[in-house]
Amino acid sequence: MKVSLFVTCLTDQFYPRVGQAVVGVLEHLGCDVDFPTEQTCCGQPMFNTGCHDDAADLARRMIDVFEESHYVVTPSGSCCAMIRDYYFELLEHDKAYVSKARKMVAKTYEFTEFLMQVLKVDLKELGCAWPGGGERKKVTYHYSCHLRGLGMTNEAVQLLKQIEGVDYQELEKTEQCCGFGGTFAVKYPQISGAMVQDKTDCIRGTEAEILICNDGGCALNIMGALNRQGSDMRTKHLAEVVAEGLGLMDVEADSAHATGGGR
Repeated sequence: MKVSLFVTCLTDQFYPRVGQAVVGVLEHLGCDVDFPTEQTCCGQPMFNTGCHDDAADLARRMIDVFEESHYVVTPSGSCCAMIRDYYFELLEHDKAYVSKARKMVAKTYEFTEFLMQVLKVDLKELGCAWPGGGERKKVTYHYSCHLRGLGMTNEAVQLLKQIEGVDYQELEKTEQCCGFGGTFAVKYPQISGAMVQDKTDCIRGTEAEILICNDGGCALNIMGALNRQGSDMRTKHLAEVVAEGLGLMDVEADSAHATGGGR
């Protein structure tokens, strides 16, 4: 099965280890993974600020870059949602690209979604154990808003519960936004700040050691708030936990991602 990694801007710049983990896990599961180096932004920031012509140009570029890919997998729910929810809308009147846009939408998946719906993995059967050494770690999970647009609900939690050593703690108000919302945090900083405060109160209430967060924007926002509060909470992407649990990567507690790069 041929898969192309769409790494996304935030993952590339802030959390490159997540991209490495995605590739490692997919290859371990039998996928032939490539990385089209011409990829850039998916156009979400431009779309969110109303610059739809610029967003459409980037959508065309993305479609061209990944045109030969059988599947496109990304570690970011928000960037995946941008492609799935808005590419057809942006290009529906472009005769040269409307059909290509449909194909791009159909073959693009968020990482966890791809594991569950396409590969249908069972991490317990694969012997996934984290963090190793017989330890158990309390973890909780932030459900990012864009996953709703993808039709995803508790796929990440299902996978977490398949991993030996994970002591999953359910998060109160799990459906509530963290307040990032891309440009929303810039336009409405006071509202955004109140929202992330509520979110971090819920996270800290779980007494978890690790926050699993599969979206770079949410991770930066939440971990920045937690760091300012003096919390020693750490965050990881599910891909990192799976890769570490399968022995594909060393368990790393002191990476920029694990310690919260958004100070």
